[in-house]
Amino acid sequence: MTEPSAQPDYRTIFISDVHLGMRSSQASALLDFLKERDAETYYLVGDIVDFWKVQRGPHWPQSHNDVLQKLLRKTRKGSRMIFIPGNHDDGLRDYCGLNFGGIEIRRDAIHEGANGKKYLVLHGDEFDVVVRYARWLAFLGDRSYDVALALNIPLNFARRLFGFDHWSLAQYLKLKVKSAVKFIGEYEEALSHEAKRRGVEGLICGHIHHANNRMLGTIHYLNCGDWVESCTAIGERHDGTFEIIDWKAVMAARSARKLALPRALERVA
Repeated sequence: MTEPSAQPDYRTIFISDVHLGMRSSQASALLDFLKERDAETYYLVGDIVDFWKVQRGPHWPQSHNDVLQKLLRKTRKGSRMIFIPGNHDDGLRDYCGLNFGGIEIRRDAIHEGANGKKYLVLHGDEFDVVVRYARWLAFLGDRSYDVALALNIPLNFARRLFGFDHWSLAQYLKLKVKSAVKFIGEYEEALSHEAKRRGVEGLICGHIHHANNRMLGTIHYLNCGDWVESCTAIGERHDGTFEIIDWKAVMAARSARKLALPRALERVA
């Protein structure tokens, strides 16, 4: 008698902003994630393939093919796959409503969670004010600010040699961070208004490469993050709870365990 298959790790997994075809895409990390975690349903929430880069000359190693093949294999094994194109793969929006190889292409979708709540799923670019502002958040923090302060010294020495006034790189970048936070706040607020307009309790999106899981008033706002820098996804457990899956942290913990094992064996010996 055949043993029943184990329940998948997640009821639903939401992935966005992989940017296959881009040199900085972390396709190998995503492939590792797809091998280690399984779900009944997958939502590909836009910018999976970066057609903007592909048109200008892609960076397309084997790992990028492997990701696409792995996703197709999951559909063949019975997982449902819904693809919602983003602004970097917007050419596929012409095919919304069609199915290819078991992948359903939709402009957006309503996901009903195990908790009975309804979530609007969309990429989110149509609600963006300034597309690229969120990238500053990946580069600027306390350490970056300290580096900027240190760079002020040689930078302004060079400016004085050429007769220019003092200019603070650190202050400029700090203002950019404030602008990024302001625009991300406006982006999230616009999405929460759309969720209310559509009569749903939550919203799941991507686009700004900034993973999030929080309440915006009465709306449960979730952002998948990206697979360019953060390597994050949103997972829905079988009890209806949602979480940010930080795969970089998972890989780092795994590497630490591998390093710790030989040292432990040495101590025992």
